[in-house]
Amino acid sequence: MALNLDQIRTAAQRVAASYGLDVVDLEYRAGARPRALCIYVEKNAEQRAKLALEPGNLERELRAEQLSGVTHDDCTAFSRDFGTLLDVEDLIPGAEYTLEVSSPGLDRKLRTSADFERFRGSLVKLQTFEPIAGNRHWQGRLTQGNAHAVTLDLSALKQKGKSKKAAAKASQETLEIPISNIEKANLIPEF
Repeated sequence: MALNLDQIRTAAQRVAASYGLDVVDLEYRAGARPRALCIYVEKNAEQRAKLALEPGNLERELRAEQLSGVTHDDCTAFSRDFGTLLDVEDLIPGAEYTLEVSSPGLDRKLRTSADFERFRGSLVKLQTFEPIAGNRHWQGRLTQGNAHAVTLDLSALKQKGKSKKAAAKASQETLEIPISNIEKANLIPEF
């Protein structure tokens, strides 16, 4: 029986919802011994909105979008119930595996257009499939994100190691990158 990641994601989201969580991402590492299924969870939008209203978060002016809010207890409870479901429904056939559950982290991956929309205003670093102005590595403040492209304010961060051509492009202060050209993107933590 082959591994069905869509079926696993659906099952994970079902269990996560019962705890007020969302599944952000999942990874399956088959080359590792033992095999590993990594699930990244965060509080759902309703729970994040409640967290944003807590006194410490209000003082730091954190937006609900910036919060993951997941605790060790959340990960433990989800892991226990989801692990049982994986075993009962035999969603990971074969020998033993390790289930890892954690938050997406401060430098979380951005994968979907919804991620780019949600984290508008945040610092990001990204790598493109095809070079833009002779460069594949960019960082800046995400000023726009939609289903087709993201726009970075390049003046928000110094562009390191850029070619003269890329530096000239960076002097324009903004750069629009098609979503289809983004190989990987991560938040840059701000303190």
